[in-house]
Amino acid sequence: MSETNFVSAGIPWRSERRSTGRWTEADIPDQSGRIAVVTGANTGIGFTTAAVLAERGAQVVLACRDAGKAEAAAARVVDAVPSARVAVALLDLASLAAVRETSRELLSRYERIDLLINNGGVMEPPYARTVDGFELTLATNHLGPFALTGLLLARLLETPGSRIVTVSSEGHSRGAIAFEDLQSENGYSAEHAYYQSKLANLLFAYELDRRLRAAGASASSLACHPGIVLTNLYRTRSKLERALLSPRLRVLNFRLVQGARMGALPTLRATTDPDAEGGEFYGPPGRGYVGYPVRTESSARSYDPEVQQHLWQESERLTSVRYPV
Repeated sequence: MSETNFVSAGIPWRSERRSTGRWTEADIPDQSGRIAVVTGANTGIGFTTAAVLAERGAQVVLACRDAGKAEAAAARVVDAVPSARVAVALLDLASLAAVRETSRELLSRYERIDLLINNGGVMEPPYARTVDGFELTLATNHLGPFALTGLLLARLLETPGSRIVTVSSEGHSRGAIAFEDLQSENGYSAEHAYYQSKLANLLFAYELDRRLRAAGASASSLACHPGIVLTNLYRTRSKLERALLSPRLRVLNFRLVQGARMGALPTLRATTDPDAEGGEFYGPPGRGYVGYPVRTESSARSYDPEVQQHLWQESERLTSVRYPV
């Protein structure tokens, strides 16, 4: 995809030269023949991920809550990549009924699913309960993706070399799973709810990969985090914080924030790098918020097998979705 086409599609352009030790879009192999489902793909990192996969030849499904925004995003991808094969699926991760309906639609539409990218989510919204009675952040960021993955897993298992990639956050390191109050009924902190959900993403991704390995499946589960990227997720933050993180102040905040194009690279690496393996975590290097993606380590809590299994059991109970592995 040319620089001009990316800019016209609304994808922030950042010139990248391939160099030793840096994994860039130039390292993405041809994705022709693969079908990728990307949740929350109408904006930000999800949109950039979908656009780059389409440019590399994948058939991409933009799974989004808002039909109008999803169709507009698909049109932007096609404008930039006329040969792109892009489809839209309505998906509300905050509703288990909607997740089940979308899963049925995807299974009826596609005989194979190579890539499932659990990207969609919310960040620090005001307290709310979903139609299922769950706290909104937990439902959207963890229970919805857990249910979607479980409902699609049989098709993923039928597709050789399939991958499930779950997008977490550096904020997971400040998270803890409050099993005694998962739904924040005894008091709500938007930050705690978000960090809990992002830790849950990693616990889920690692436990899923362990189960896939135990079953001898060729499918794998990986995780990633984008660093700090100013996307629509930050709409609940103050005007001052959004201004300080704005790309317009890149000269001042270049060590703290990067554009969606760079922020999507960890997802793209976890999704497409032939050398990436199940159970790995990709993001900017070290404890940094910016930079080219590397294999990195998440918090000690995220690797706790007892917590992983406990959360898995609770997630199956709450969603009534049972995994085939």
